[in-house]
Amino acid sequence: MARSFACREWNGSLTEIPVISIVDDDDLTRAAMEDLVRSLGFSARTFPSAESFLQSSSLSETRCLILDVQMGKMSGVDLQDQLSNTGFDIPIIFITAYRDETVKARALDAGAICFLHKPLDLQGPRLTECIYAALGRPAPPG
Repeated sequence: MARSFACREWNGSLTEIPVISIVDDDDLTRAAMEDLVRSLGFSARTFPSAESFLQSSSLSETRCLILDVQMGKMSGVDLQDQLSNTGFDIPIIFITAYRDETVKARALDAGAICFLHKPLDLQGPRLTECIYAALGRPAPPG
């Protein structure tokens, strides 16, 4: 028995789902961030180091970068500098477990959107608000 299908022409526009890249050398933090980003309806890419992010194809499609300050060979602030020097203007949200006002000031002066402290700033709406700010979108209510 033959089936017939009716299709309507699509007249709407597809909106781009922003890619948010997460660079953190801690597996649990990276996984938690990925879950949060996906729960907000965004696409998430994760990387265990600054070097792996730089070598990835996600570099050019990343619309927001959640970046740990303290990592192995290359720190988050060093990655921020390298991105700036190579012409990549990606909004960055820094996260850190170490309070260092000098590093915070350097990151914010170089254009970071937010500078958050683990674990407290990551347990409420603060990270979500920063993600929406980085994407230039209003945060949803609630």
